[in-house]
Amino acid sequence: MRIGQGFDVHAFAAGRPLILGGVQVPYHLGLAGHSDADVLVHAICDALLGALALGDIGSHFPDSDPRYRGADSCRLLARVMELVRAEGFYVGNVDATVIAQQPKLAPYIAAMRRRLGTVMQTDISCLSIKATTSERLGFTGRGEGIAAQAVVLLRKA
Repeated sequence: MRIGQGFDVHAFAAGRPLILGGVQVPYHLGLAGHSDADVLVHAICDALLGALALGDIGSHFPDSDPRYRGADSCRLLARVMELVRAEGFYVGNVDATVIAQQPKLAPYIAAMRRRLGTVMQTDISCLSIKATTSERLGFTGRGEGIAAQAVVLLRKA
């Protein structure tokens, strides 16, 4: 078994859609980033790559590479999952938390789990996604951005 941990953060930005867990969440702001800035997917990618000791998302999909400008982060996650399988592992489980004061995410979590289950080719019973606030403390509490953290367990196939 291998365990990996991931963390990501993106600031809010006007004029962009808010994409979390591969799902567009209705909100007046999106997240700034080179790709679609899906902070949840980025944290999961980092956790998977960390479990394999293969670096981080930036080393595989650098923001200096124009191929990833505006990229769908679920495509990046699919590529990371190819690496997981190539190393002889499968996902035992994912436990992820999105930290955001706004918007309220509970209505979208089931759709995020379904989307990520499809992309990761993993049963959604193995994918936990939670949302919390930071009680108006820090940058997430002030509504400046969103953070996400993820822990994954990989099992040898």
